[in-house]
Amino acid sequence: MFTRWMLIPLPLCLAGVAGLVQAAPLTFSDALKVAEQQSPALTASAANLRSAQSAAIPAGALPDPKLIAGVENYPVSGDTRWALERDFMTMQKIGIMQEVPNGDKRRARVEVADARSVLAQKQQQVSLLEVRRGTALAWLDRYYLEKKLALFDQLDQENRLLADTVRAQVASGKGQPADAVMAEQEQADLADRRDGLTRDIAMAIASLRRYVGADADDPLPGDAPALAVDPERYRAHLHHHPEVELFAAKSGEARAELHEAQAEKKPDWGVELAYQRRGPQFGNMVSVQFTIGLPIFSKSRQDPMIASKAADLERADAERDAMLRDHLNELDNGLAEYTSLTRQLDRVNQTWLPLARQKVDLLTAGYRSGRTDMGTVLAARRDLIERRMKAIDLENQRAQIAAKLYFTYGGDEQ
Repeated sequence: MFTRWMLIPLPLCLAGVAGLVQAAPLTFSDALKVAEQQSPALTASAANLRSAQSAAIPAGALPDPKLIAGVENYPVSGDTRWALERDFMTMQKIGIMQEVPNGDKRRARVEVADARSVLAQKQQQVSLLEVRRGTALAWLDRYYLEKKLALFDQLDQENRLLADTVRAQVASGKGQPADAVMAEQEQADLADRRDGLTRDIAMAIASLRRYVGADADDPLPGDAPALAVDPERYRAHLHHHPEVELFAAKSGEARAELHEAQAEKKPDWGVELAYQRRGPQFGNMVSVQFTIGLPIFSKSRQDPMIASKAADLERADAERDAMLRDHLNELDNGLAEYTSLTRQLDRVNQTWLPLARQKVDLLTAGYRSGRTDMGTVLAARRDLIERRMKAIDLENQRAQIAAKLYFTYGGDEQ
């Protein structure tokens, strides 16, 4: 068996391997998964969350103690000058000092650190929402552009049939020689539109590459996702929207910083314990002393900071309310647009397209019988093409709106 395999020509072997490694279609769900795994924005937000969580660990801890070492009452004149053990007042001192912030300040620092952890978590959720929504819109944009491009293959086939009809009419004397020129002009116009569409697809692939990297070059499957639109659930989830909760977290951070500023009006204290060694003829000593802060200038120090933090809290609460109103307005507008697009798409598929096809068929039959000129046929055909293009555009617009609503307000399904 090994000998037979070695006798297979190398080009055939390579062709077989190429077939095995042919890229699989990039489905909608696969694109979302790849984007979540590769997104630099999500990597950055995850690092920001870890940073905030780590910073919260020592938030309520006491400051590091301080070591004290030195000499007290060292003589520099008189009979005992420059001696460490001859004067009874000279002492070699070693001790430790601990500063103790007031309890309210320590609790407020923990509150601030926890609030910043929550804020980082909400920022990560917003980043995830933006990545998923952006990926979905980029995938759908490319999908419907390629669907429109596939329509041109059918139009090319129709053009060939039309050209055959024109040649037959001209040969039989029922058509004018200029009819053939008009048909060729129509074909050239479609070629220009195809080139423009090819450019748009390349740009759509570039946009998708921003989220999924090299996977953006993989082919897309034949079907687009069906994203259900549920207005009631979207409205119920509105207050839990990540961007609204992000501003709620900012309010929590501002409130914690206000508590920390208020705690500055309460005194901190400290304690110092020292051992003092004197000469051999004198006894050694131990000293304990306490310190306490005196926030007696609060009007020019603590009170302005409290007022500043209170204003920050008021601003954060107002921004949250404004964000909630913006999203309510955006949701209502999106639902209204989705309803309108659905009606337009149904009307195009059920009314406009059948009528346009019927008109083209009737005029083409009239042209074959010599009762209709080529200009009228081409005008009707252009109208049919525009209707078919519009149907795909409406599908794309409706899918884009559905994706925005689904990934922005879909709640747990995000």
